[in-house]
Amino acid sequence: MLPDGRRLGAHLPLGGGMVKAVERAHQIGASALQVFADNPTAWRRRSVPPRGLPEFRRRLVDLDIRPLAIHAAYLVNLAGPEKDFFERSVAVLGQEMIAGHEYGARFVNVHAGSHMGSGIEAGTKRIAEGVELVLGEIDATPDTPRLVIENSAGGGFGIGATVEELANIGEAIEARGANAARVAFCLDTAHLWGAGYEISSPEVVGSVIEAFDRLIGLDRLVMVHLNDTKSDLASRSDRHEHLGAGRIGPAGLRAVLCHPSLAHVAYYLETPGMEEGYDAINMARALDLVAGRPLPELPPEAFELRRDRKRAAPARTGGRPVPPAPRKSRTTVQKRDVCRK
Repeated sequence: MLPDGRRLGAHLPLGGGMVKAVERAHQIGASALQVFADNPTAWRRRSVPPRGLPEFRRRLVDLDIRPLAIHAAYLVNLAGPEKDFFERSVAVLGQEMIAGHEYGARFVNVHAGSHMGSGIEAGTKRIAEGVELVLGEIDATPDTPRLVIENSAGGGFGIGATVEELANIGEAIEARGANAARVAFCLDTAHLWGAGYEISSPEVVGSVIEAFDRLIGLDRLVMVHLNDTKSDLASRSDRHEHLGAGRIGPAGLRAVLCHPSLAHVAYYLETPGMEEGYDAINMARALDLVAGRPLPELPPEAFELRRDRKRAAPARTGGRPVPPAPRKSRTTVQKRDVCRK
């Protein structure tokens, strides 16, 4: 946990054991956790919850690791024009929401998606339709996770690259009659940079936060994916880097971590080499940023790592994988103090 009480976690793999992932989060000093509930690159979803789930949930409570976020499958794209793909995306996202409820997650995080050349306005309307369909199948109870839409770097016809586009998505969802309180947003720092926000400058960080508050409301910003980036500014590219070792750099990332208006937000690392020990290294670097300490130099091999986008789901220990079928399964925000100066 950061010195002022805000939660800092990481996306950790479950493939080596669900309880082991919680223990690893505790070992590296994470006070929040993001995971994949199933294979992030496949349509098929498991038919039964993993066997280790009850103990996983117990250990999260025992070690006070929260909020838990489920990252939806990468295949989900609510913004595209192809009917079958849209329907499968709605179904998988519905299954992710059910899994989020089973896992005790507060958030289910999904990428805004790509309009695939059909235009931002059309894609935005389809996102709103998809969200309405998903939420319509999931009962709103005190334990239902909040659906969290993540900003895009803008590549490949990605929607949600600007705060204005995110605001338009939120407005379109409300226009469909969906409960806006059930939908929140995540800002990924590497995506902001790729989209053209020069957040290496604390002043620009402040302007982004001000714009989000004015257009959407900071109560609906509940997650930050804290990453540096290898990509050039406004490149529309998404290539994550170790904290403080990329284009954004220490000053900008510290401004994101310590901005007084973000005291309620949960931060999650998605940095390289999470399975090679760099989860602990980047967690330590985040604490150094908050404390204003200089960051240690990283070895050359640190820059040869890649994020593995596949090996992160819990092992299948029972039941047969089945195609998704939406069914039924909330919402909260926390407020905390600002970082120490």
